[in-house]
Amino acid sequence: MKSGDIAELEQALGCGFVRPELLEQALTHSSQARELEYSSVELGQRIGDNEQLEFLGDAVLGLITTEDLFHRFPQFREGELSKMRAHLVSEKHLIEVARRLALGRYLQLGRGEEKSGGRNKTTLLVDALEAILGAIYVDGGLEKVRPVVVEHIILPELARIAQDGRSLPLTDYKSALQERLQALGRAQPSYVLVKEQGPQHRKTFTVEARLQAVGARQDIEFVGRAEGFTKKNAEQGAARQLLEYLVSLPSVAAGKKP
Repeated sequence: MKSGDIAELEQALGCGFVRPELLEQALTHSSQARELEYSSVELGQRIGDNEQLEFLGDAVLGLITTEDLFHRFPQFREGELSKMRAHLVSEKHLIEVARRLALGRYLQLGRGEEKSGGRNKTTLLVDALEAILGAIYVDGGLEKVRPVVVEHIILPELARIAQDGRSLPLTDYKSALQERLQALGRAQPSYVLVKEQGPQHRKTFTVEARLQAVGARQDIEFVGRAEGFTKKNAEQGAARQLLEYLVSLPSVAAGKKP
């Protein structure tokens, strides 16, 4: 891979590699590795592909997802947690993540796979995504790969599920927003009660969650505004709007450091 391609993908992931050769291996399909071995002048030379890293990455993804859901949803029963985990690590979901990261552009394929449309094949893209997670783990351990899983695989999907009103909603938007802003290195929002109306027994509260612009002390980048029958409910609704706004932004625009 060209160094520019590696840097571009590192920026999209929000994760730099100490050993960029691991990222290159994670994107090397076995068809390419076998072709390189066949054409090598050194007989019996072994060229690494992404199969072992994919095996490792699959386990890493399962562990981090399980741990995150365990802490995020303490009110859920085992069956509910298992259902959510199964969805988050499913091929159906992971292929969407792989496409958002444009992994097909970076795959290193043999001629046969290239001709048969390998860059768009679901299996190859999902395997490459899991291999990348395995490579990040080898490069820097769980603490390095965890934010990548949370930022790209878990949080955007939880926000989408909540927005669509499906089952297993994201119930604590304020905590999720706090975690996302911490991961982005951004300031926490301010919650401001802007209106309180109605009789004492049925008051409604309007709260704004104000997101400070990157590099500015007073400028406001985005405001979420919601009503609720309690201040806490209104704050959750406003936090949800901010979270959805951040999820919709590219990494650089959101303030994530490459």
